[in-house]
Amino acid sequence: MKTEAGGLTVSRAAVREFLVAHADAGYASFSSSLVPGALPMLGVRLPVLRALAREIAAGDWQTYLAEAAGDTFEEVMLQGLVTGMARMPFDEQMGRMAAYVCKITDWALCDSPTMSFKFVRRRREEVWTFLQPYLYSEGEFTRRFAIVLLLAHFITDDFIDRVLEACVAVSSHGYYVMMARAWLVAECFIKYPERTRSLLAGGALDDATQNKAIQKIVDSFRVPEGDKNWARALRRKATRRK
Repeated sequence: MKTEAGGLTVSRAAVREFLVAHADAGYASFSSSLVPGALPMLGVRLPVLRALAREIAAGDWQTYLAEAAGDTFEEVMLQGLVTGMARMPFDEQMGRMAAYVCKITDWALCDSPTMSFKFVRRRREEVWTFLQPYLYSEGEFTRRFAIVLLLAHFITDDFIDRVLEACVAVSSHGYYVMMARAWLVAECFIKYPERTRSLLAGGALDDATQNKAIQKIVDSFRVPEGDKNWARALRRKATRRK
């Protein structure tokens, strides 16, 4: 399976053979129950996929991405991971990331690759502009992609205020968008509690997002007990949409 350069032989058949050899039917059944609507799963664990992606990214990743299959969860996930790991010009990587977004059909295919797209940190201002149509798109997983990209790579001194504005402006329509939005609010509070208090206390969030964000804050080991108590007091009982 190794080339002279040290990377994997990246033919479609070789990658499928590797995945099948590392498949676990029991794990596939368990994972399928956690990811409604997912593509057929082989049951390959994420650390194995990450290791395989690193091998492919170190070799002929261009051929792999050109020929990769898309009929299993693992093969689509692998394409996203390779896109984030391979070395290429920034503009090409942005284009390949946009192409991957079109393949996202569930929360898991969104989150792990998106968290690994660290190349966006090189030119955040440009990526911020790129993300705007995604943040306000009609597609549930397109919006989740944009939100997860913000929480993974944009909660910084330079962008926190804009991220908080996006927390308010983005619609929570769709369960997986609401969950991502709540996750984003919680991460903002964990890293910038004083900047985020007015968002939680100001009534700008719908009940589901507000309460889920508070749950994530309370469950976090990174939040002091006093801040957890402050957040608990902001939980809502009624269902109110904005």
